[in-house]
Amino acid sequence: MPVAWNPQARLGPRGVGYALRSMGSHTPDLWPAPLASTAVDADLRVPGSKSITNRALVLAALADGPSTIRGPLRARDTLLMAAALRALGVSVEDVDDDWLVTPGALRGPASVDCGLAGTVARFLPPVAALARGAVRFDGDARMRERPMGPLLEALRALGATIEDDGRNALPFTVHGAGTMPGGSVEIDASASSQFVSALLLAGAHYDDGVTVDHVGDRVPSMPHIEMTVSMLRDRGVDVDTGEPATWRVAPGPIKALDVAVEPDLSNAAPFLAAALVTGGRVRILGWPDQTYQPGARLHEIFTAMGGHVRHDSEGLTLRGPEAVQGVDLDLHDVGELTPVVAAVAALATGPSRLRGVAHLRGHETDRLAALATELRRLGSDVRESADGLEIRPRPMHGEVFRTYGDHRMAHAGAVLGLVVPGVQIENIATTTKTLPDFVGMWTSMLGREAAA
Repeated sequence: MPVAWNPQARLGPRGVGYALRSMGSHTPDLWPAPLASTAVDADLRVPGSKSITNRALVLAALADGPSTIRGPLRARDTLLMAAALRALGVSVEDVDDDWLVTPGALRGPASVDCGLAGTVARFLPPVAALARGAVRFDGDARMRERPMGPLLEALRALGATIEDDGRNALPFTVHGAGTMPGGSVEIDASASSQFVSALLLAGAHYDDGVTVDHVGDRVPSMPHIEMTVSMLRDRGVDVDTGEPATWRVAPGPIKALDVAVEPDLSNAAPFLAAALVTGGRVRILGWPDQTYQPGARLHEIFTAMGGHVRHDSEGLTLRGPEAVQGVDLDLHDVGELTPVVAAVAALATGPSRLRGVAHLRGHETDRLAALATELRRLGSDVRESADGLEIRPRPMHGEVFRTYGDHRMAHAGAVLGLVVPGVQIENIATTTKTLPDFVGMWTSMLGREAAA
């Protein structure tokens, strides 16, 4: 019988620290990844999209009235965003499973904990420039290493005052003056599409709006910028995208809007992969008909790897093949899917080439080096190329799979553990970054109870 799983886990007002301590108290440092004794057969509903939730929070904070965010993701990244907005004077109130966001006068002094959330570290400095007072930003040790320079330099060019002792990285302080001149700015967003989205989200409140011209190699993860543009337009903001690599946001109000958050399709990746590698069936309930989420490409990617996919009114169903096929894929626009795709590729019958993802070296960890190291540790033949990975499957064996504090590395390890006996995942609690009850969902998918 299929396993029905509809997670209701909420981290609630006790916040991020409680969630991580709670997860850690129930999950050992080395988590024995469950081995699938039979083909997976499950229906699942994944929680809301982190990307949509955090964009909706920022836009609601800048809107002309209260907004309700229905079914938001409550995980480390989004709780950090909500806490940061509260620190800046915005009301973010729990109303059952929703968030009611009421804008307030943005002000400092305030302190923003970015954790390891790129959306917090990048989306909020352009907002903090509109506040009156000093707003200090800091985060996890790895967040201090992630690219920030192009965004900080762009904000300075637009009129912001930022103190960072020349680091162009966390920690830094934005000295808000209550207004921002805005105007035109050039930025190299080849390291992260979030640089562009950050400026667009706040740009309508700048005196002259904002025009962002990208200079440099192609921008990764363009679907996320398209998501930002779409969400701005939904709220009545005039966004001109008529020229390649240029975005113009006209000054004006951001209308309050109640919004329902879509399921996080990227977080669906390991569960669909479970069907692929076990020859089973997984249906993700509530899969949207149209979306800007990069995870929508899982349909195409997993079909190329041998899966059989059907999308109907109830959701998206994947049935696994007898054998997984190797692929040659450009994942530039959907780089966050790379860890799970790499894990599946390591279990394929032929070699795979995953390319276009050099920017993953600046994510939660250097994902290319981490994947190459951990897949080799389990026995696979992996070569790190200039912009991706070349994977030649070999017989794999149980071993510790390190996550480097990266939630998507943990997802990859769990997929491998379904068919490779003895895989132990270090720090499975890192999955709370975007999926608060990954362990419970994973074990329930397999028809088991999570270990206490």
